[in-house]
Amino acid sequence: MDDFALPGGIGVSHLRAYDWAAEDGVRGGSPHLHLACTEAYVVTGGHGAVQTLSVGGYVETPLEAGVIAWFAPGTVHRMVQGGSLRVTVLMQNSGLPEAGDAVFTFPTDVLADASAYAEAAALPKNEHAARRRRDLAIRGYLPLREALRDGDPEPLRAFHRAAVALVSPKIGDWVPRWEAGALKAAELTGVHLKALAVGDGRHLEHAGVRVATPSNPDGFGMCGRRAEYDIAGRVDDQEGHR
Repeated sequence: MDDFALPGGIGVSHLRAYDWAAEDGVRGGSPHLHLACTEAYVVTGGHGAVQTLSVGGYVETPLEAGVIAWFAPGTVHRMVQGGSLRVTVLMQNSGLPEAGDAVFTFPTDVLADASAYAEAAALPKNEHAARRRRDLAIRGYLPLREALRDGDPEPLRAFHRAAVALVSPKIGDWVPRWEAGALKAAELTGVHLKALAVGDGRHLEHAGVRVATPSNPDGFGMCGRRAEYDIAGRVDDQEGHR
């Protein structure tokens, strides 16, 4: 049996939203956006909210068990703790978020300096570092939110431009990840459909099950304590039906 990725080449993790109050008194995670990936929250327990910023304005969406909320690239999102909020995160293009697709809403001077940004965004090793990173993101986020509340999307557009400038040099490394993961998963469905149309079901002989357990069960994520999975993003051809 060949290796195979999760459906669609997605990434998955489990989050317990941070319970630390920020300078505006709200408990929750680090505001950020993704530039190439849609993200979904599948709420599995507790309650809270997700605050989102887009050029269309500011929205706060309640989260409770059973709710699925998702947001397209460019949507700044901040997970807010209400009480025991637990979320399973489904992330498009597994591998790209880990490669730097996410950009925090740090203040403009940090965003303008790639080295300063990389240092501030580094994966935290303890709670103190995670809180410091979150608080820096909040410092840049609050002015963006206030501007949108006043009907002014230009500061958010400026943040979008700064985020694009930060990630543009990385795109050459991202393309092979996407080609080997999400793109190949979609293409493989087409290969299987063509084979089935002529009565060829040889790929069915590669059926089976894969099981993953958290590679890091209690890490410090952007939004909360994060259970991570080291799931290969490669999608095999399965008997070379090309």
